[in-house]
Amino acid sequence: MIINTANLRTLQTGFNTAFNQAFMAAESQYQQIAMVAPSTTAKETYGWLGQSTGFREWLGDREIQNLQAHDYTIKNRDFENTVKIPRNDIEDDSYGVYTPVIAQLGQDARVHPDELCFSLLKAGFATACYDGQYFFDTDHPVKGASVSNSGGGSGTAWYLLDTSRIIKPIIYQPRKAYNFVALTKDDDENVFMRKEFIYGSEGRGNVGYGLWQMAYASKQILDIDSYAAARAAMMSFTGDNGKPLNTKPTLLVVPPSLEKAALQILNAEMVSNNTNVYRGTASLLVTPWVV
Repeated sequence: MIINTANLRTLQTGFNTAFNQAFMAAESQYQQIAMVAPSTTAKETYGWLGQSTGFREWLGDREIQNLQAHDYTIKNRDFENTVKIPRNDIEDDSYGVYTPVIAQLGQDARVHPDELCFSLLKAGFATACYDGQYFFDTDHPVKGASVSNSGGGSGTAWYLLDTSRIIKPIIYQPRKAYNFVALTKDDDENVFMRKEFIYGSEGRGNVGYGLWQMAYASKQILDIDSYAAARAAMMSFTGDNGKPLNTKPTLLVVPPSLEKAALQILNAEMVSNNTNVYRGTASLLVTPWVV
């Protein structure tokens, strides 16, 4: 290929198409556990986290619910993924072998929010949420009492989530969408000094915790008894107003090593010669990001 503006534009268009097609084709799972909250500044503060809302009989004046209870802030971060292609390979028409690499950039961009969201879920045993406690903890303060959303144990962690609500366990905060960029001009330093064309993707955003009441984690052996205990605990959660939150465990998240145990709980008709009353009580999501 003759290196000129027109040919480089054509090459850029082909690579951009490969990036976008791979991006759209890739499977992403983060929206199953995360509320998407677009950001417009360097950081966003979620002061309303932790406050529950609910209807009451209207007697007298309206009772305005105070939503400014916490100061939970998520600061945006920058992310990049970059590769280089020797200029000589472009001149020698060998650029086609790099199309899969460009496509991989697109796939990586699509699943990067998965990595962020599920990694944060995994880190919940040692990372604080809006109330200052670890996201999965035994003593979340609610109206002067301590409430637990952790089953304890020392084995492989699994997670039971209520993903039916607007506010989900995880907040995904995109600031700048993932895009495809290139440095291919003769006067770009990488081309002039090293005869390298650089292609990459970049994005900006971050993740944080939503409501701990929408999640329960355990390191106990995943069986009918521990699953039942997690469901019962979640469905007993109440808000600051003392009313039930009506939490509905809808999604069981496990690493690949617990897939068999999870399938037995959620799909088997019989367990230990007894009817499996928990069959179909939640959907299953198996992901390596929580290993």
